[in-house]
Amino acid sequence: MKLTLKYLLLSAAAVLGMSSCSDVLDVAPDGTLTLDEVFQDPDKTGAFLNSCYANLPYKGYFYWGWEAAVTACSDDGWTCWDGSNNTAASKVYSGDVSATSHSLRDGWSGNDSWMTNKYWTRYWEQIRLCNIFLENIDNAAVNSEAQRDRMRAEAHVLRAYFYSELVKWFGKVPVLDHSVDATADFSDMKRQSVYKVAKFIEEDCDMAIYSDNLPWRIETASEARRVTKALAWTIKSKMMLFAASPLFNEGQNHWEEAFEMNRAAVRELKSHGYELFTICTNPNTFGTGDAACLRQLINTAADYSGSPSDKETIWQQYGMDCFVWHIGYVGSGIDGTYSAGISPTQKLVDAFNTLDGEPVLDLSKPYLDDKHLLPNYNPNSQYDPNNPFANRDPRMDETLLHNGSTFYYQGEKRTIETFEGGANAINLTASVDDFTRTGYYHCKFVQPGASQGSSYAVNTPPWKFFRLAEVILNYAEAAAEAGHLTEAKDAVDEIRARVKMPALPDGLSQQDMILRVRNERQVELAWEECRYYDLRRWQQPDGDLYDTCRWLTGMRPIPRGDGTYSYERYNIWQIPRGGSSNRDLLLPLPIDEVSRLDAVTGDSWQNPGW
Repeated sequence: MKLTLKYLLLSAAAVLGMSSCSDVLDVAPDGTLTLDEVFQDPDKTGAFLNSCYANLPYKGYFYWGWEAAVTACSDDGWTCWDGSNNTAASKVYSGDVSATSHSLRDGWSGNDSWMTNKYWTRYWEQIRLCNIFLENIDNAAVNSEAQRDRMRAEAHVLRAYFYSELVKWFGKVPVLDHSVDATADFSDMKRQSVYKVAKFIEEDCDMAIYSDNLPWRIETASEARRVTKALAWTIKSKMMLFAASPLFNEGQNHWEEAFEMNRAAVRELKSHGYELFTICTNPNTFGTGDAACLRQLINTAADYSGSPSDKETIWQQYGMDCFVWHIGYVGSGIDGTYSAGISPTQKLVDAFNTLDGEPVLDLSKPYLDDKHLLPNYNPNSQYDPNNPFANRDPRMDETLLHNGSTFYYQGEKRTIETFEGGANAINLTASVDDFTRTGYYHCKFVQPGASQGSSYAVNTPPWKFFRLAEVILNYAEAAAEAGHLTEAKDAVDEIRARVKMPALPDGLSQQDMILRVRNERQVELAWEECRYYDLRRWQQPDGDLYDTCRWLTGMRPIPRGDGTYSYERYNIWQIPRGGSSNRDLLLPLPIDEVSRLDAVTGDSWQNPGW
């Protein structure tokens, strides 16, 4: 093979990004190291596989300005930088996004590369690297055949992962199972249905699952980010859930297939040692509440051992903890604080059931008006509008801070005061970002008491890309949609039991079960970047997000004078929030690449509305 490595890593037409592995390979100054030379050396073969791990996304607070942008573009959160038009979410809100420049797709062009998403370019770059590796590993120099087998399996899982990310953001994509160069003929290349991409992902994952040498769990910190069979099962089952969802199924019913695959995923994960984290082992930090174990799970890095204390985490970020200012963005002018960041919405608060297990609202029609100012209360719940935070699912207080919540900051116990004149009062002024827009502050990803010392900046643990609870809820959703209501109920009940919430009622109809599963997903996975995609994949291709993301509300406490409060709902903006149109169900493909591919293939490549 005489082509240079530099040439072979160039972008092919419009779908692959620039890359050179000079950061991991000892490439000659003139770029003449060939792939033959790379794969004749065991160390360079290993370095090439390492390059396949590059460009893993940073999630959570890893967006410009430490904005939890994906959450802020769902109905779970609202950015307090909504008046700046300078962050990813604020640009979406104002409609200042296009196929040429989209803040969620392209990120921020600052100096920090991990803040620059460039999802389309980066993921295709990684897929190309995985393809090159898979084409050469069979004859590559390695230290053992077991190592060759494991490395091959890892590349298959990584390719599946990057394809899954493309599907989540862009929907239909072409399937390239081999490397291509700039001289290739792209005239026959087409975007494949999400189902076909999911089946390709399944094949990749199965190649890894059937490997004798890929482990089920990483047991040493030196291999922290390496992929596993557990991750392969998680990716392929989740992608079949996406393929069955209304936005992507093209009128075909794939729910039974999604049910079978997700049932198998849960069974295999549990049979190989994965289980929910159900007991808080650090009550001095996380307390003794019924959901303390969930808060500990989210705020503690998974340990690497043959018998870890955290058996729920399937894959977590490696190499950089997420830097969070103070106690989950309680700005409010407190000494040394930065901003209020992203505020949880009333929509999220409404999702938490009462302790009797009943939804606060009628899930089939939660609001009686378009602007969500008139809640349609569930008459069977014990919810009290005059005392709205009492008797609620314990996960609520481990997810957000509300009027009356307490927290520690610089060694002092403080109480959240969101009423007018309070220390943390609501402020809707566009130029002010120190105060909540909604009456709530986030706390799920901040360890309780993390700012008790003099420092106000805290590091949260590595982002957990996948945990078993999500896989169980994927299974519950597929079961409900496929009509397996007993299985759906059992799966949801397992998640609720962890925090001592009652089981779902017996005898729910299929539609009611689907609504309860969706509600459970919002509560359990709040702020974990699942809601953004859920809201979209549940829509029909001609649908939109008007009912969920166009009008969002907060809750204003009004002191009565006797130490109690009345509560008033209000719209955060008096105009509709952007990012809720049909076009916003998927990100646009970069316009320059679409133009070239349209011309070469004769087909339209752009997503609807862009």
